[in-house]
Amino acid sequence: MKQQRFLLMMLVFVASLFFYNCSNESTNTARVQVLLVDAPGDYDEVNIDIKDILINRTGEENGWESIGNVQQGVYNLLEFTGGAEALLADTELPSGDIKQIRLLLGDNNTVKIDGEVKKLDTPSAQQSGLKLQLNTTLTDGILYTFILDFDADKSVVKAGNSGKYNLKPVIRVTTEATTGAITGKINPFEYLASVSAYNETDSISTQTDSLGKFFLKGVYPGTYKLKITPDTLSGFEPKELENVVVTLGNVTDVGTVNFE
Repeated sequence: MKQQRFLLMMLVFVASLFFYNCSNESTNTARVQVLLVDAPGDYDEVNIDIKDILINRTGEENGWESIGNVQQGVYNLLEFTGGAEALLADTELPSGDIKQIRLLLGDNNTVKIDGEVKKLDTPSAQQSGLKLQLNTTLTDGILYTFILDFDADKSVVKAGNSGKYNLKPVIRVTTEATTGAITGKINPFEYLASVSAYNETDSISTQTDSLGKFFLKGVYPGTYKLKITPDTLSGFEPKELENVVVTLGNVTDVGTVNFE
């Protein structure tokens, strides 16, 4: 009997280490989405060739890196007016500061005027994109939306009487946090516990790590009930916390939930 109990405890311990590692990985990142929108322009089409989205955490010239998971392609800016938008990226980034962001453009940029498609010449300095000041700090477990407002009308410039057009991007960037998070811990923490936050419209769940900590990320704003259910081997009954309030861009800490 003692040997069986020892084996069960060892299994719980190994599982705890597994969930601990998973939990640590998941709480060091924030989810980031990049949306493309546009102000109206007096053209039939304005097509821009998006190759990548770069961010800079240091503000130094050699600090640029790809955001990752970018939906490359040619986008007609005039399709994204009046509330329409294009999702350019949906990715996980390490938490911390981001100083700047910019679009990396390709060569396949065109403008359509009165049914005629004309190439948009893009100066080499513009292909790497404008350095847009962001100055945002990403918090663990929060979903952030970066909105790139590409002004098509101001970005297309006629090159004198040559009949040619240049693309000189005019972009405004804004950032908004669209979720919050919930964190806390249980005592004692020798046993794993499942943790669920729920209300009338949403629910989300996770598991404690080997130190009894939990972190629910990407939780939409609202008031939740938090149910903590320890492993049956613990002998403890589930506990429920009422009125756990989640707000945009913030981590709600419920503290330590005691089972003894």
